[in-house]
Amino acid sequence: MEVILGSSAAPSFTVCYSRRNPTAYSSEPSYLLGKKNRCLQVLLLNHFPVKKGGSWYLKSKERSTAICFSSQSPDRSNIYKNFPRSFWWLDKRFVLHCSFFGLKTECIPRLRKISISLRKEVKHAERLNNFIPSFSLHLITGVMLFMTLGATVTKTPSWALTEENLLFLEAWRAVDRAYVDKTFNGQSWFRYRENALRTEPMNTREETYAAIRKMVSTLDDPFTRFLEPKKFKSLRSGTRSTLTGVGLSIGYPKKDSSDSGLVVVSAAPGGPAYKAGVLSGDFILAIDDASTESMEIYDAAERLQGPEGSKVELAVRHGSETRHLLLIREKVLLNPVKSRVCRPAGLGEDGPLVGYIKLTSFSQNASGAVRKAIETLRGNNVNSFILDLRDNSGGLFPEGVEIAKIWLNKGVIVYICDSKGVRDIYETDGSNAAAPSEPLVVLVNKGTASASEILAGALKDNKRAVLVGEPTYGKGKIQSVFELSDGSGLAITVARYETPSHIDIDKVGIIPDRPLPVSFPKDEDSFCGCLQDPASACYFNKVELFSR
Repeated sequence: MEVILGSSAAPSFTVCYSRRNPTAYSSEPSYLLGKKNRCLQVLLLNHFPVKKGGSWYLKSKERSTAICFSSQSPDRSNIYKNFPRSFWWLDKRFVLHCSFFGLKTECIPRLRKISISLRKEVKHAERLNNFIPSFSLHLITGVMLFMTLGATVTKTPSWALTEENLLFLEAWRAVDRAYVDKTFNGQSWFRYRENALRTEPMNTREETYAAIRKMVSTLDDPFTRFLEPKKFKSLRSGTRSTLTGVGLSIGYPKKDSSDSGLVVVSAAPGGPAYKAGVLSGDFILAIDDASTESMEIYDAAERLQGPEGSKVELAVRHGSETRHLLLIREKVLLNPVKSRVCRPAGLGEDGPLVGYIKLTSFSQNASGAVRKAIETLRGNNVNSFILDLRDNSGGLFPEGVEIAKIWLNKGVIVYICDSKGVRDIYETDGSNAAAPSEPLVVLVNKGTASASEILAGALKDNKRAVLVGEPTYGKGKIQSVFELSDGSGLAITVARYETPSHIDIDKVGIIPDRPLPVSFPKDEDSFCGCLQDPASACYFNKVELFSR
């Protein structure tokens, strides 16, 4: 057997150890070869033996770079029998890792250190005019190489990835690539992956889902959520034109709030919850006797939806009052736009009119519906507009950007930011504008959230509109939805945004230019009456409404 560190084409000499005479060494060991003798052939690059005064020395032409050990035996078939057993194992290990018996320095990173250490031992022996007994040298070499190989082998995974592991890794990669905070809430995201694969049970799909939910929860982000296949499908349906349920948009209470449960962001006009008097800012404490204190928002949304005509019971708190409501689910039409022509008081029959547009959500083609409403109102002698975003909880981000372009002839709409600052800018040059110059008022309240806030912020900071109402919800983050291979998905916070004036509205909201009377109605029919009848409790003069 040979253990080669470097090249074997080097000068060599052999020292043999005799059990009868431990001090007997020779460069020509033929007289020592026997069953009770052991020999060690030593090869050092650029070294050769020199005999002086009956003692053998190693003379070096230059610094050595390799050492070679090999056994000598008169009976080659007994070579392993006459060699330390630790090297038998090493021999097989070298065959496994580096092919045959040749071992190059690339095979083990620490090999150079071993060579240097052994070279020092040989030089020490030269100074003592003696060599280390072959057995000791073999043993030292074996132990050192064993430790190195052991450290190398332990870095190799001893397990194979299962289908459940792969699904977990798919979710991990989606978060790794898309999540806005690259510190991942101050943790090593790679280390979490390795620890989870080793310690989290993933033998069934439910266990894998639990592991993914646990992983996502470490981000401490209420808007980044794992969605099982049914919930993922439900989320997607929320951006479409119809939904069967009670017509509620819900969210989490703010972190600094002592309130528990889920907060009502908005109630769809005409929906079951709206008809029952549920208002923005109310708290849902229970759904069908299931407490919402620790309920995920998507779980709550799934409970609120159901077959048309079925019943659901809600415990709703408004202020200090708690009501128990029995609602019948209906098919809620999510027509995002409703419009009316309002005739302000004192302007006569032929005077200019006000166009009122109620935008309830940023669902598919909301921008197209707004554009169509503007064209229709213009045909009815409208020269100013009121855009009502109250209780609009948002929706599709691209629709918010497109609607902003309708009202602006130029300017920045929104800055998209990550942990390092601005990474993208959405702006317009006016090419898609439909109403860039007419007077515009935007109505907002605490139910105005997400994409609605992007639109309101763009119109306010570009001085295109006057904002009237109360501070908005304050959701300054943007989520993207990622579908996984089994039909489940992830809603991941991919960015935060700033208004054109570089204001981060997260948890703060957009502050309006002036308030709106509390009694001001939210439905489009009653709204026009507040502009037309000076005797009504909600009367608002047009000039006052549109002035800054």
